[in-house]
Amino acid sequence: QVQLVESGGGLVQAGGSLRLSCAASGRTFRAYAIGWFCQPPGKEREFVAAITWGVGFTDYADSVKGRFTISRDNAKNTVYLQMNSLKSEDTAVYYCASTSRGRIALMNDYDSWGQGTQVTVSS
Repeated sequence: QVQLVESGGGLVQAGGSLRLSCAASGRTFRAYAIGWFCQPPGKEREFVAAITWGVGFTDYADSVKGRFTISRDNAKNTVYLQMNSLKSEDTAVYYCASTSRGRIALMNDYDSWGQGTQVTVSS
C-alpha cells in the first residue's frame, strides 16, 4: 500500500493561487502515477490532473488546462498541484491518489487515497 498525505489547501480569493502537495510513503515503488481529484460540495468526485512517476507524463481535465500544473519531485516522493487563476467553481475537497495501472485519468483505477484538503475560493 501507498500512504498519501495532502497539504496546502486553504481560503483564497478568485484569481489567486494555491499549491497543493501530496507526500507519498510506503510501497511507492509499486505506484505508476499520482492523480489529483476534487469533490465540489454536493457533487461527485472528479479527475483534475495526473502525472506518472517515471517519464512525468501528464494529463489534465479540460476545466483546468492552462490554469493548473502538476509536477513531481521523485527524490521527495512528492507531487504538487499548482493552481492559478482560481475560480469559485474550483472550491472543493482535493484528494491525491495512487495507481499502479496505466489509465491515469480513470478514477476507478486508483487504489490508495489521501484524506483530502479543502480549497475554498471566494468570489
